[in-house]
Amino acid sequence: MEYRFNKDDLIERLSIWNGFLKRRVHLIACGGTALTLQDIKPSTKDVDLLVPNIKEYDYLINTLKELGYKPVSGHGWSKGDDLIFDLFRGKRIHTTELLESPLEAGNHILVKEFSSIILGALNHYDLIIGKLFRGTQVDMDDCLMLIKAKKPEIDIAKLGARFRETAKYETSEEAVIRNLEHFYRILKKEGLDNGQ
Repeated sequence: MEYRFNKDDLIERLSIWNGFLKRRVHLIACGGTALTLQDIKPSTKDVDLLVPNIKEYDYLINTLKELGYKPVSGHGWSKGDDLIFDLFRGKRIHTTELLESPLEAGNHILVKEFSSIILGALNHYDLIIGKLFRGTQVDMDDCLMLIKAKKPEIDIAKLGARFRETAKYETSEEAVIRNLEHFYRILKKEGLDNGQ
């Protein structure tokens, strides 16, 4: 059985990292990690974190290497256990480049402030965009879960406009737009489309 990472597990692991950091590092959770930290999803199988500031990213990676972490995939770092931390540099998640830095006002939700680590979750719009660009069934389910949990905070028209703007910079623009249209059909079926 694969290990699942819950909110307490993540906070505990980051508090260990925090104990070794001598400088401030901003971490912005994305993907299922952001949903888990906001108590929308009970757990996630890996941890997705954006480190928007490049100097902070380099410092964190050097510290993790000293703690015995090794690269295990494109963005993944692990200490040899089942826990993989995908650490994304700047404003790119997997292949999706966000329009703005997650550190700009309104682009993240503060989750917890440690002495060195400032932990946030990506704003709802960019979180949905990042997941819909990948477009797997799990991603669609997660987006639906987020909209059901945070419906008053999410404007579907604003989501569509931001999605299309982000998609302009994507090489597979048509494919990701199809993902959005498919997701709109799911929202309509669930009565969550706000007339879109």
